[in-house]
Amino acid sequence: MSEGELKYKRVLLKLSGEALLGTKEFGIDYQFLKKISLELKDVSALGVELAIVIGGGNIFRGVSGEKEGLNRARADYMGMLATLINALALQDVLEREGLSVRTMSALEVIEVAEPYIREKAVRHLEKGRILILACGTGNPFFTTDTAATLRALELGCEILFKATKVDGVYERDPKEDPTAKKFEEITFDEVLKRNLKVMDATAFSLARDHNLPILVFNLFQTNNIKRALFGEKVGTLIKN
Repeated sequence: MSEGELKYKRVLLKLSGEALLGTKEFGIDYQFLKKISLELKDVSALGVELAIVIGGGNIFRGVSGEKEGLNRARADYMGMLATLINALALQDVLEREGLSVRTMSALEVIEVAEPYIREKAVRHLEKGRILILACGTGNPFFTTDTAATLRALELGCEILFKATKVDGVYERDPKEDPTAKKFEEITFDEVLKRNLKVMDATAFSLARDHNLPILVFNLFQTNNIKRALFGEKVGTLIKN
């Protein structure tokens, strides 16, 4: 991979909880987490200011809890705590690689994470620390996709990287239709017109209204994060 000039200096990376499953059916695959940590170490060495919002679907999802009969608000709080478990695991693995990391939480759990305060979060980024943001927005009924978009805007990030299990946005589900076309670039309006399931509507509308581009790419392909930072053609770019 040839390295030219960085295209983005401050980025928010959205990691789904499911991504941490690796080869497992439940919980955290620490070998996969180690692989991701090495990539993030390379990214940090470039001088990129990196914030990470992490999901909790590998442990618990509020929507699933509601289907089992739990109160939706309480189920969502349980999901937020699952994101905190993932955040602490990621912090530990990154620190073992010698990186300076801070975890901030939208829920108050001061024994294990700092409370999220925007000014302090910006300061951590300016000091070169990797910032992990846990517990979503701290409110039920909002997804971690919405939290990622909100935090990216609050922190002045230039782009939101949505790292998933697929390599971009397709016109149809590629698992159901192998002939489905993948978009290299697409506008927010076109995504809405085609009703493509990129992220939940609240997150997507927020990004569109505030002109925050979103890059959707495959987390499992080595060096995709780094390639994206240098502006290489990775995944699908969504913009106004």
